[in-house]
Amino acid sequence: QVQLVESGGGLVQAGGSLRLSCAASGPIFNSYARGWFRQAPGKEREFVAAIDWNGMNTYYADSVKGRFTISRATAKNTVYLQMDSLKPEDTAVYYCAAGAGTSLLLLEHEYAYWGQGTQVTVSS
Repeated sequence: QVQLVESGGGLVQAGGSLRLSCAASGPIFNSYARGWFRQAPGKEREFVAAIDWNGMNTYYADSVKGRFTISRATAKNTVYLQMDSLKPEDTAVYYCAAGAGTSLLLLEHEYAYWGQGTQVTVSS
């Protein structure tokens, strides 16, 4: 069964850091593009970061550029999101996703598999 499981969320003060992990079951994810999205209360889900199948290319939303870093450990089928200099506006449920293809995927509909989400709360 194909499954994505996020972990690492929690409560942190503004300026702090968190590292999210997304573990995938199934060998197919070694060749899948991966991404992170987030949804704040009362808002639509939005793109955060993406990484291509071999980790050579990444892309970030302007709101997190320079503060967040996406990476992947291919042998472990795991993708990470290192979040530094966190702000209260980063508070949201964070979702990881996987999609077929070797290039960067930036749109929700391009991703076929989604995790259940992990809550990140940044206090001021």
